[in-house]
Amino acid sequence: MRLPEPGWKARPFTGRFQEIVIDTSFRDLGLSAELLRAVAEQNYTVPTPIQAQAIPIVLAGRDLLGAAQTGTGKTAGFTLPMLQRLAAKSNASASPARHPVRALVLVPTRELAAQVLDSVRNYGRHLRLGSTVIFGGVSFGPQVDTLRRGVDIVVATPGRLLDHAHEKTIDLRHVEILVLDEADRMLDMGFLPDIRRVLALLPAKRQNLLFSATFPDAIRKLAASFMHDPATVETARRNAPIELVAQVVHPVDKDRKRDLLAHLVQTNDWSQVLVFTKTKHGANRLAEQLHRAGIESDAIHGNKAQNARTRTLKRFKDNELRVLVATDIAARGLDIESLPHVVNYDLPNVPEDYVHRIGRTGRAGATGEAVSLVSAEDRPLLQAIERLIQRKIEQRVISGFEPTNLGARPQPQRQQQQRKGRQTQHAQRTQRQPQRVWPR
Repeated sequence: MRLPEPGWKARPFTGRFQEIVIDTSFRDLGLSAELLRAVAEQNYTVPTPIQAQAIPIVLAGRDLLGAAQTGTGKTAGFTLPMLQRLAAKSNASASPARHPVRALVLVPTRELAAQVLDSVRNYGRHLRLGSTVIFGGVSFGPQVDTLRRGVDIVVATPGRLLDHAHEKTIDLRHVEILVLDEADRMLDMGFLPDIRRVLALLPAKRQNLLFSATFPDAIRKLAASFMHDPATVETARRNAPIELVAQVVHPVDKDRKRDLLAHLVQTNDWSQVLVFTKTKHGANRLAEQLHRAGIESDAIHGNKAQNARTRTLKRFKDNELRVLVATDIAARGLDIESLPHVVNYDLPNVPEDYVHRIGRTGRAGATGEAVSLVSAEDRPLLQAIERLIQRKIEQRVISGFEPTNLGARPQPQRQQQQRKGRQTQHAQRTQRQPQRVWPR
């Protein structure tokens, strides 16, 4: 990949990208020997398209705007070059003053924060760089102690980071690299005011990297407010998770969804299933019901303490849990290698969340299956999803779980015909009525 010459002026970002196909290896990207060694220890040999495009740009010090779906390897796409740029000025001193925060990664959820920190530490294991993670739901004190000892890289959720800034337990005046990961999700969760507060605490001169699966107007405006002539890259569409995931809809009555889910898990001998529900209470209730049916299950959502969420997630990754029931807070934070099955017990209200949910499977070139249990009430949500992904999802009725009320509601076309019929009858009645003659 040939980088632009100094002084080259990029065209303004319009929200549309050109796909770039690159046939290369990690050794061709300009990474240091220490990073190449760490990559090899993770058993990676060929970079994904987003990595091949992003790494040289970040190493060159440019701002970067990345359109990247989940499961495309974008975390390594910014982590590897960020580590290399920071390592150029690393030191072995134990003095906290010699280790100010020089890189800040903002993410929307605790699970994603922990995942990014794991990547930072795995890829940076041969470098003299300290890192930590900051999020809510855990004790404030240990985080303060870690920050006081000095760290080079902080991965944080916006709320807890601002808590530390308010208490003056973190100094962001030396940040050289800012990363906003899953920016659209942060805006969906209402973090835009917090992001702007964080930006106000950072030095004006820094490198900015922003990654987002979608680019609504709010993301474009945010990027334009703080990024400097960013390069733009996009994942190769042929590798998007949506193309690698087999999708199927099982029509079923609402009150039989739980029985159908248990039937699918047991009959097909599914060993690792991630199930999404709309509400926290629904997640707890479903996990308990499945457990009573003899299926080892647990729930993960925002109301659970962080140590409980971490413990549950570890059990699921270690195959001690057969089913993990989650709310959408986990849709962009869970990273489970080779997850075979995702089930939409409840369809999401926002069609884009469907893509993020099923992106938990079909990651890094692997295939997976996404199953949606759809009742009559869910039909409008299904239609919105199909419009978004521009395809009809195969529908397959399971024997013994045939829906009884899918045709209970009139279809829009029939409703329109009924309205026209009533209007015609009204007009005919009006014509039959004698005309009233008013006196002159």
